[in-house]
Amino acid sequence: MKLGFTAEDEVFRHEIADWLADNLSGEFESIRFRGGPGDEHMLFLERVTWEKKLAEGGWTGIGWPREFGGRGCSLEQQVIFYEEYARAGGPGRAGHIGEGLVAPTLMAFGSKQQQQRFLPKILGGEEFWCQGYSEPGAGSDLSNISTRAEFDPIAQVWRLNGQKIWTSLAQVSDWCFVIARTEPGSKGHNGLGFFLVEMDQAGIDVRPIQQLTGTSEFNEVFFENALVATDCIVGQPGDGWRVAMGLLGFERGISTLGQQMLFQNELQAIVRLARHNGASKDPSIRQRIADAHMGLKIMRYNAMRTLSSEPTRAGLDCASMTYKLYWSTWHRNLGNLAVDVLGPDANVVERGSYGLSRLQTLFLFTRSDTIYGGTNQIQRNIIAERALGLPKEPRPAV
Repeated sequence: MKLGFTAEDEVFRHEIADWLADNLSGEFESIRFRGGPGDEHMLFLERVTWEKKLAEGGWTGIGWPREFGGRGCSLEQQVIFYEEYARAGGPGRAGHIGEGLVAPTLMAFGSKQQQQRFLPKILGGEEFWCQGYSEPGAGSDLSNISTRAEFDPIAQVWRLNGQKIWTSLAQVSDWCFVIARTEPGSKGHNGLGFFLVEMDQAGIDVRPIQQLTGTSEFNEVFFENALVATDCIVGQPGDGWRVAMGLLGFERGISTLGQQMLFQNELQAIVRLARHNGASKDPSIRQRIADAHMGLKIMRYNAMRTLSSEPTRAGLDCASMTYKLYWSTWHRNLGNLAVDVLGPDANVVERGSYGLSRLQTLFLFTRSDTIYGGTNQIQRNIIAERALGLPKEPRPAV
C-alpha cells in the first residue's frame, strides 16, 4: 500500500473543508458530532435532511464510478473526505448502509435494472436501508439462518417468512436486504437467496428492542408472507451466501473510513474532557489516550490496505477478516477509557433513569461491540481457519 497526497488532492481537501464550513451550520449546527455508535437514533430526521444537502453538493457516492452517478474519487480523495468530515463534526450518515453496503453490492452483483432502480435514490438521499442478516438462532453463525423465501408461481412473487433481529433503524428504513433460504431443507451456506425487501407492507412487523442505554435504535423484524418481486433477488436463488460475503467485504472496506470518523470524534471528546477535568495529568490516562490514538491509526491504515488490494467477488480477503475483531476490541477499550476519564461523574446520571451523557452511553453501548456482527471468539476462529489456514479442532465425541 502506498498513499500520498498530490497538489490536486489538496485542492480537493480545501473544497470539501470550505463546503462543510459553509453548510454544516445554522439549521445543521445541532447535528454536529451526533449519530455515532449508540446515538444513531438521535436527530434522525435532521440527519436525513442533511443527506439531501450532501447530495445536492455532490458529496454522496464520492467513490462510486461515474457511470453510476458518483464522483469517481480516488482512494486518496476518499480518505481526505472522511478526514475533513470528521474534523468538521459531520454527523453519522443516515444513508451509510445504502451508500456503503447496498450500492457497491448492486454494482458488483446486481442486474442493470436493479442498479437503475436503486442507485439514484440512494445517491440522492431519498431511500434508506437496513440489514436483515442476524436471527435469534443465527448471529455469529450466520449460515444457520432459517428465514424462508418461497416462490409463488401463480402470483409470480417470493413470499418471505421468518424473523430477523438486531436490525438497526428498521423502524425508519424504506428497504431491507435479507438473506433467506430458497431451497427447503438446505443447510449452511447452500440454498440461500439475497433479497431486496420493501419495508412498508402488511407482511412486516418491526418491534423495537430496548437496550442497556435505554434507547431502541435496533429491532426485531417479523416477516409473515412478506412479498418480494421477482426482480428483487440479487443474482440467482442459491447465490445468497456469495453475495452476502461480497457485501461484508464492502462493509470492511471503504465504509470503515466512515465508521472510523465517528470513532475519532469520540476520542476527541474524551481528550477534551481529560484536559478540562484534569484527568490528563494522570500518566496512565495519558498512555491509554496515546494507545487509543495509535490504534485508530492502525485501523485506518488497515482499511486503506484493504482498499488498495484487488477487489474480489469471492469473499473477504485476509486483511478484511481481522477488521471486526480489531475495531470491536479497540472500541470497547475506548468505552472503558471514557468512564475512567469521567471519574466519579461516571456514576451520576443527568436526569431520570436513562439521562446518560454521551460518554456514559459510549461505555454501555460498546459492551455489545464484541458480540454483534460475530463475537470475538467466532472472529478468531474465522481468522485461524480461513486467513491462517489452521485446521479445525475436532469436536469432542458426544
